[in-house]
Amino acid sequence: MGGVVHFEIPADDQERARKFYQEALGWRIEPVPGMDYNMVITTDMDAATGQPTSAGAINGGMMTREGRITAPVITVDVPDINATLKTVEDLGGAVVMPRNEIPGMGYTAYFQDSEGNVMGLWENLAPQALQAPGTPDGA
Repeated sequence: MGGVVHFEIPADDQERARKFYQEALGWRIEPVPGMDYNMVITTDMDAATGQPTSAGAINGGMMTREGRITAPVITVDVPDINATLKTVEDLGGAVVMPRNEIPGMGYTAYFQDSEGNVMGLWENLAPQALQAPGTPDGA
């Protein structure tokens, strides 16, 4: 069963949206270098893993509103994005953005469900892909 692991908020003006969410909800919002994307930190994170320390808590992102990403997106963790996208299409949904690598982290994709909602998918890198080259344990 895919759990909700991330959310995204599209914004017409990311600076204005950043200020709004920081002041209204106390969220920490940090730009991602080299990307038109901001990480939205809503809960404490483990320094070693980058994962939320509270069970059930998630963090998110903010990006420029464009294309078919015009409303908030819920992202679900799946073991195989491509297999999930095939199932989505078999059930009458559509691929909005195919599997795309986020270097050093995993893969993401977007799909449209049977009701016209856009949802996100997340697939973690395989454990061996997270290891440093040439080392048996990544150390």
